[in-house]
Amino acid sequence: MTAGPGEAGQNVPAQVPAAEVPADARLVDVREPDEWAAGHAPGATHIPLGELGARYTEIAQDGPVYLICRSGARSNRAAHALAGAGWDAQNVSDGMQGWAAAGRPMTNDSGTPPYVA
Repeated sequence: MTAGPGEAGQNVPAQVPAAEVPADARLVDVREPDEWAAGHAPGATHIPLGELGARYTEIAQDGPVYLICRSGARSNRAAHALAGAGWDAQNVSDGMQGWAAAGRPMTNDSGTPPYVA
């Protein structure tokens, strides 16, 4: 998934605040399992950052993909890696903290109120 010769830096991911992520966006959450379990965006795909190198083929390349983490730092690294490999990668610059602050929907499987861990 690394960029080939001459490709590094050519594809820089856009930085998009959570409030501007389209409702029907393809969202990939790169947080750790405990963070995901606390609360995540409905319909998001969970691929922890440490697994992205092995699982990136699970992400279709047929349109934009939005990467999200807690604050935007890990997802920015993931977005850069995917953009360098040819994806239309967008970083959710304020992460799940921004998602929650914007009042975007969140869910979890525990039945307790979802929150950003």
